[in-house]
Amino acid sequence: MVVYGNHFKEFRKILDRGALKKLYQVLTLIMMLDVIPSKFLKAVKNVKGLYEIRTEYEDNIYRVFCCFDEGDLVVLFNGFHKKTQRLPAKELSNE
Repeated sequence: MVVYGNHFKEFRKILDRGALKKLYQVLTLIMMLDVIPSKFLKAVKNVKGLYEIRTEYEDNIYRVFCCFDEGDLVVLFNGFHKKTQRLPAKELSNE
């Protein structure tokens, strides 16, 4: 797994211990499985090559953006605490 910049590192700081543990469990599954259930990894609509890692912990939903590299490594970008069903447009921007 390759982490891009400090975005993911900063995101981890806002997670409590249980949510962080759950996120790492999902990351481990993604790295180990050949076929990953959409419950854990899903393509972002209308953005070619961008995916979201999906994690739920204690009624909270967390998403981490990623893509795949040539060696099938997951490259992590930014994460956020999802509060609605709709993906916030501001999370897709570079701002």
